[in-house]
Amino acid sequence: MKIISWLIATLLALLLLCALAIYLWLGASLADYNGKYQGAVANPVYLERDQLGYLTVQAQDRSDAAYGLGFAHAQDRFFQMDLTRRSAAGELAELFGNRALETDIKHRRHRFRLRAEQQLSRLSHTDLQLLTAYSRGVNDGLANLRSSPFEYTLLRTKPSPWLESDSLLVIYSMYFDLQGKLGRDEYAMTKLQQALPTDWYQFLQQHSADWQAAIDGSKVSVIPMPESPYPTVLQQQLSCHHCTPADAVDLGSNNFAVSGQLSGHGAAILADDMHLSLRVPVIWYKTQLNWLDQGEKQQVTGLSLPGTPAIVVGSNGRIAWGFTNSTADWHDLITLKLSADQQQYLTATGWQTFETVTEYIRVRDQATYTLSLEETQWGPVLPFPDQQKYALRWVAHDTHAVNLNLRYLEQAETAEQALSYAALVGIPAQNLLVADSSGNIGWTIFGPIPKRQLANWDIAQDWSTGENIWGNPLKIEDYPKLLNPPDERLWSANARTVGNEYYAVLGNGGYDLGARGMQIAEALARLEQADELALHQIQLDDQALLLTRWQKLLLDTLTEPLAAELQLSEFRQYIVASTLHASPDDIGYTLLRQFRLKVLQLAFSPLSALLEQTGARSADLKYSLETPLWLMLQAQRSDTLPPAYTSWPELLLHAAQLTQTDLLAEYGHLANASWGKRNTAKIEHPLASAIPYFGHWLNMPASPLAGDSHMPRVQHPAFGQSQRMVVAPGHEQQGILVIPAGQSGHPLSPFYRADHPYWQTAVALPFLPGPKKYQQQLLPAP
Repeated sequence: MKIISWLIATLLALLLLCALAIYLWLGASLADYNGKYQGAVANPVYLERDQLGYLTVQAQDRSDAAYGLGFAHAQDRFFQMDLTRRSAAGELAELFGNRALETDIKHRRHRFRLRAEQQLSRLSHTDLQLLTAYSRGVNDGLANLRSSPFEYTLLRTKPSPWLESDSLLVIYSMYFDLQGKLGRDEYAMTKLQQALPTDWYQFLQQHSADWQAAIDGSKVSVIPMPESPYPTVLQQQLSCHHCTPADAVDLGSNNFAVSGQLSGHGAAILADDMHLSLRVPVIWYKTQLNWLDQGEKQQVTGLSLPGTPAIVVGSNGRIAWGFTNSTADWHDLITLKLSADQQQYLTATGWQTFETVTEYIRVRDQATYTLSLEETQWGPVLPFPDQQKYALRWVAHDTHAVNLNLRYLEQAETAEQALSYAALVGIPAQNLLVADSSGNIGWTIFGPIPKRQLANWDIAQDWSTGENIWGNPLKIEDYPKLLNPPDERLWSANARTVGNEYYAVLGNGGYDLGARGMQIAEALARLEQADELALHQIQLDDQALLLTRWQKLLLDTLTEPLAAELQLSEFRQYIVASTLHASPDDIGYTLLRQFRLKVLQLAFSPLSALLEQTGARSADLKYSLETPLWLMLQAQRSDTLPPAYTSWPELLLHAAQLTQTDLLAEYGHLANASWGKRNTAKIEHPLASAIPYFGHWLNMPASPLAGDSHMPRVQHPAFGQSQRMVVAPGHEQQGILVIPAGQSGHPLSPFYRADHPYWQTAVALPFLPGPKKYQQQLLPAP
């Protein structure tokens, strides 16, 4: 017994020593939030943090504020910043080896490292000074950690210094996040158009007339089902590995605003929740910047993006602004006409020789990968599976795609003034909503808009004759915009925002169906008076209005006697009992949602298989297949059925049976198939899976989540509301701001998980920082 007791005691001691060693090792890379440092500043800069790590920068000028922000970003988020710049440049394989090579190849084709370096020479002196100050702050913040961020020890490497061009790479990285289909959508549309008669192509790829929420009131009309027979090519039973059409699983962002006519304090109120990938640490960093400009105090509060020196969304006390992805059409696929030897391509001025570029990708523990690229005068040649060569014309490649002009919003006085900056700002084009302290609200597209002359925006085009061209960027007077609409409300939710002549300059880059935007518009219309909490409740709305008609369809088809005969009685009971809210405990919601997806899969499996044979995917089509499917369900035409079925009720019943079979196989019993079990948080650190036994400690809790697609509260395990912000300029003390995880990327930081429990339980944290708890001092060198 003594030996056993001794062994247990020894083992516990060893475990304690290991734990202590790990703690000390991790602690060496943790920031000292009360430290004093000498830095490249003209006057003292103070970095204050509240108990949740919300950063307040106090500086005498904007340059020193940028330095302080860079210092804080580096101490809390440097590894995240490093991954972001590497992703944009196609340099991840240098850290992660062969597993990242495919991503690097895709990204390196766009040569954003070179573009970022070239862009530096085009920046104004003020912008370059700001970037220089920020970069110095980043490098000093990194150098003043006692050791490199812990991730580099795990990877057995050292961090590289931050360059001014790296901040531009961070902006380029958002082009991949927000405009990243890179021609796959137009390739899929091209293949579908080539395979189908025109009437059926137009029917299957149409805007939804059922779910419309354009802020200018414009409407699209339904395209009725053609009288001609369903195309034979869509009646064939073909094998298909990826037969589930896209359904907005990674599409999101809401913003909406009400004018001062509806608020109690007279200022307009803005709500913004950007839906992006969720990971640890999160994308955004809660920041307030304070500095002096010609003796006047300037203050801007909101969210910064680590790696860049500006506030991305927030309030300056006079205006508040927020973004959603425009989801308009920002690239075109070009069909190249080749010479006999395929070494030249035809242009309006004759044959041109491809420019060949060689890129060298460093791969950890392997030889350098040599990538040979072909480029045209329009853009890079992209590899697609067919024999045709295509080039990509993308706004991200233009010289005006990236700059620091977003900072103009920091000192804008009115909503109208903010809208006037739209054509000057170099970011992926966004829906900007702005609210000002006088009660005005406005919308525009913020970012570069090319002036295009194209025969067809949705499919690959031949540009060799000069008839299809991109001209200069639009001038500000030609930008679509709305200021103070009559109903005092504005909104956007990645669906079509405007029509008519405005739509003619935006096109469609894969708009959301529109159900989410319509739900927000209807909720706003019901508000006779509005405050910040009322708008926050709309952000949290998890009702599935889209599924209302699907619930009725299923219950009308699956009657109680038929359900008993098909052993679907319990299945039907859960459908009846569902509240049609994507709440964690709703079982019927899971069943109904999966039933709808199964019907989409069965109905369009021939279409998906057809595209798959060409190397395309139905998931990349620009228009939702929900719209034509519902019209086909109403018409009940037998020729539109896949070959395995003789009637639409038969397909619907089989879909219900398959849904039950799938869920039983996954959960063992339908009672276990609650939405929360299916929609469980997976907000993880990128290195967690590489650390045995302890890696899960780096992740946020695997909690059940409310929300789903096609509703304001968009939420999936690793995608969803990357922040929730509601604020009225001049009344920031009543505002709301919360992020999904914490301010710091260091697991020993008191801020590592700080916001997560509030985000998870939908608690409205204050928009403004709380009382100061920590203070770092950055002092001028003697």
